Amino acid sequence: MEKFDLYDIHRSKIGKSIERGTKVPEGYYRMVVHVCVFGSDGRMLIQKRQPFKDGWAGMWDITAGGSAQEGDTSQQAASRELLEEVGIDYDLTGKQPAMTIYFNKGFNDIYTINLDVDIDSLKLQNAEVEQVKWATEEEILEMLKKKEFVLYKTSFISLLYFLRNHDGAFTHKDPTKKTEIKNN
Repeated sequence: MEKFDLYDIHRSKIGKSIERGTKVPEGYYRMVVHVCVFGSDGRMLIQKRQPFKDGWAGMWDITAGGSAQEGDTSQQAASRELLEEVGIDYDLTGKQPAMTIYFNKGFNDIYTINLDVDIDSLKLQNAEVEQVKWATEEEILEMLKKKEFVLYKTSFISLLYFLRNHDGAFTHKDPTKKTEIKNN
């Protein structure tokens, strides 16, 4: 039986855990992670969930994701989910999430990585993933319209594509800061 650590509002482990399927107690939180793999051509590796899954059955989703298990750091959980679900062995130790989204009773750390992989060589987790493919932002947005993709907000998908090559939200020099001109 899988167990999940419980956290306080400051993301500190409280030293208690719960079993999968148990309701998170009031005032506590759990950790979820997602990883989005982008190829050098800008497409995202997406997975099709198995048709027998409880949630979002038979729908396309971002590369990998799931709950952090008892004892996991965010990076360990993300690396494990990536390996388990789609067979990509990638160490996220020392990497910060591109963003964290808080939800009722938890927080979701989302990682973006740039990595070219041969999808024909991937070992998919049969219990979770039916198939994988590469997709452009436009293709995913079209799949969302057709309700073929997990029903994320379109702005969330666009933000993932934006964050794939950026180190945070600030991507331009601050125009209010004067640059010092050096005379040689």
